[in-house]
Amino acid sequence: MGLLLKNYSTITSHYRSQSQTQGAFSLLRRGFHVEPGPREQALLAEDPSLKRFKSHKKSVWRLKRFGDVLTLVVVAGCCYEIYVKTVMREEARKQAKESA
Repeated sequence: MGLLLKNYSTITSHYRSQSQTQGAFSLLRRGFHVEPGPREQALLAEDPSLKRFKSHKKSVWRLKRFGDVLTLVVVAGCCYEIYVKTVMREEARKQAKESA
């Protein structure tokens, strides 16, 4: 058992030391910030032909609000239907008991 623990601790320390050295090397390889070239700037520029497809905050907010209200109406309608069916079923049971 002691041998297994010793092997486990040496293995974990090996991986731990590797990850620390890799982190240091990855920082060195990262380099400095470089400004994007003309091609990258052209790709990042705003395209006027796509402007009409962009969503606007106000319209998205209204659409979300409409969806929330619609969801509440549907849930309320379902609850009402369940309530009505339950009440009708109980009335039918009472009438069946009285007639029997």
